[in-house]
Amino acid sequence: MKSPFILLIKIYQNTLSLFFASSCRFSPSCSQFMIDSINKFGVFRGIINGIKRIFKCHPFSKHSGWDPA
Repeated sequence: MKSPFILLIKIYQNTLSLFFASSCRFSPSCSQFMIDSINKFGVFRGIINGIKRIFKCHPFSKHSGWDPA
């Protein structure tokens, strides 16, 4: 069940993310965080955690730096 979601994220990492500037506020990147979160918590909770992380990624956020799954 996890594999199709992780495959989609890997495709994003290897294609679409190359067109965006490397300006991630977090380490690991949001896409890698979502993969780690899916592996650790399962598909549903992993995707929820990944979406929350993406919403924190904006210039006015007080969050940044190391934020592992």
